[in-house]
Amino acid sequence: MRGYVVRRVVSFVVTLGFVSVLVFVAIRVLPGDPVLIMAGPEANPEVVARLRAAMGLDRPLVVQYADWLRDALRGELGVSLQYDVPVGALIVSRLPVTLPLTAMAAFFTLLVALPLGVYAATRARRPGDYLTMIVAQVGLAVPSFWAGLLLILLFSVHLGWFRSGGFPGWTLGFWAAVRSLLLPSLALGLFQAAVLIRATRSSLLEVLGEEYVRTARAKGVSERLVILRHALRNALIPVVTVAGLQLGQLLAGSIILESVFALPGLGRLALGAIAARDLPVVQGVTLFVASCIVAINFAVDLSYAWLDPRIRYD
Repeated sequence: MRGYVVRRVVSFVVTLGFVSVLVFVAIRVLPGDPVLIMAGPEANPEVVARLRAAMGLDRPLVVQYADWLRDALRGELGVSLQYDVPVGALIVSRLPVTLPLTAMAAFFTLLVALPLGVYAATRARRPGDYLTMIVAQVGLAVPSFWAGLLLILLFSVHLGWFRSGGFPGWTLGFWAAVRSLLLPSLALGLFQAAVLIRATRSSLLEVLGEEYVRTARAKGVSERLVILRHALRNALIPVVTVAGLQLGQLLAGSIILESVFALPGLGRLALGAIAARDLPVVQGVTLFVASCIVAINFAVDLSYAWLDPRIRYD
């Protein structure tokens, strides 16, 4: 087990290093010069040169990357060109919106996908299975932003049950904040639930055909125990893999939904920074989201050893 964990930790560190390089290079090749945006198109070339030197953009890329990585490891992601505040503080200020939105969407995905996936697998090639697969196919066909607009039209415009957008903040009450995040979380989790339903059904169907499942049934074990104790746990490894990938996609996908619902989260912060060519903010948000996705995948790798003890010895 220790060797398995060590290998996963090494892989985690190497992946984070690669992600940092990728983020740094990708941001640098984006069109637009942040110095010219700050100074204005009519700025004196000497002013532009001094500003470029003050921002460290006149140095070689390798030196810029080394300095940026050193500061990032200390939690210093630079200062926003728009807001003139530390990027880390900006990111932290937006997390009370983005993290609950992602968590609620993940909860909705699991709440819908696991029962429906098990239901479809245990009723394979019967009307219940076909109906579940039709529902999943519809979920796959509807983009999250379009689902968000439809939810706004139904529940906000026609029924008036929810606000169409905005976030009142947690200080005004827990339920008021949760209500404002409910529709975007449903829209965000719809597509992911459809994917997980199909993954759960496929994985469980494969396990239900195994010899040990037939043996448990032959011994008179109830069908419920066969499904929950013998089949489902052994079917969870591919399901956990898909769910881990989806959690990262939910975090990244909140960028679009936050714009649709006018939520002041990381997504809107990133889009505004891209439009203003606020390089430190774009780098900081991208690195934060990418690091979260890598950390989620690391946790998924560790969960394999708990679900199947044979893996820790591979």
